[in-house]
Amino acid sequence: MDIATMATVPARPTWIEVDLAAVAHNVRALRAHVAPAAVWSVVKADGYGHGAVPVARAVLAAGAEGLAVALVEEAEELRNAGIVAPVLLLSEPPPGAVGRARAAGVEPTVYSAEVVAESASVSAGDSAGPWPLHLKIDTGMHRVGAQPDEAVALARAIDADPGLHLASVWTHLAVADELDALLTEVQLARLDQVCAAIVAAGVAVPCRHAANSAGALVHPAARLDRVRFGIAVYGIPPAPGLDGGVDLRPALRFVSQVSHVKVVAAGEAVSYGQRYRVAHDTTIATVPVGYADGLRRALGTAGAEVLIGGRRWPIAGTVTMDQITVDCGPGSSVARGDEVVLIGRQGTEVISAEEWADQLDTIAYEVTCGLGRRVPRRTATDSRG
Repeated sequence: MDIATMATVPARPTWIEVDLAAVAHNVRALRAHVAPAAVWSVVKADGYGHGAVPVARAVLAAGAEGLAVALVEEAEELRNAGIVAPVLLLSEPPPGAVGRARAAGVEPTVYSAEVVAESASVSAGDSAGPWPLHLKIDTGMHRVGAQPDEAVALARAIDADPGLHLASVWTHLAVADELDALLTEVQLARLDQVCAAIVAAGVAVPCRHAANSAGALVHPAARLDRVRFGIAVYGIPPAPGLDGGVDLRPALRFVSQVSHVKVVAAGEAVSYGQRYRVAHDTTIATVPVGYADGLRRALGTAGAEVLIGGRRWPIAGTVTMDQITVDCGPGSSVARGDEVVLIGRQGTEVISAEEWADQLDTIAYEVTCGLGRRVPRRTATDSRG
């Protein structure tokens, strides 16, 4: 076998399967749920750990009208892959990087006079036409965005420059996943007031948007002209039970294989710190995946399980950087090469990203975004089987 051929053979039987058909289904279902609002899909953080480029292609084919990313570098990755759809940059590019955003054909968010001025300078005389800018307003999250009393001046500055175009005015909801929170209504009212003031100043507001996944799913008033779906695109509700009645299908399956099997005698302990001690002779399976791959170290003591042979088995002891040990019980028939599912379905059993999130006292977003880049992603067209 030559070197080129050997390079195609997996050196480690651990991978992530991404079901692009599930992604496409989710986009179609979400579009129907929020119509007539336009749907833009957020593919930042490598598509929430699913792979930005294949996900972007799938969502656009399913009817998403545009994409959204957090970094100019993320937009460049899409462009380098040949994706030409509109891409919204969700935060203002830092001063000095505005030209790079223009070169990538990204539509940046702005909220400072400094970056609006730099955008005008970069666009001066550009034959590509006016550059769409999206004015973000801080209506209550207090992370980034222009203060409401700054909005009219910024909108006027954009509108007055022939190289720029005010494409939208928008905000981000802070507590949309809390159904009884008054702040969502307050934020929408503040955005409405800002847009009205901008229009009264003689500047058109062609698009308003506020809704993330939670806002779009359960707050109809937040849908406005466009929604920015992130986690829901990947089949994961933004909070437990918060799916708005939409049939969301998880698109990710995190898989490995048993690499070693041994019988550990009663009274012996397993893994770092020797915190997992077996009460009876038992079969321990080693699996080549660890915290460097996003299998968080705390899962080893949080009661996390994996699926082998269609059954749940506990992680035995501390998760290490590259491997875990699994207690498969006495007399187990588990063998080297058996499939191990960390997230996803095997037979009738399912382990979800939400289950990990609950065990880690976090959210499913962090779980999937934290899956390591050294784990290869396989889409439905190149997955095993």
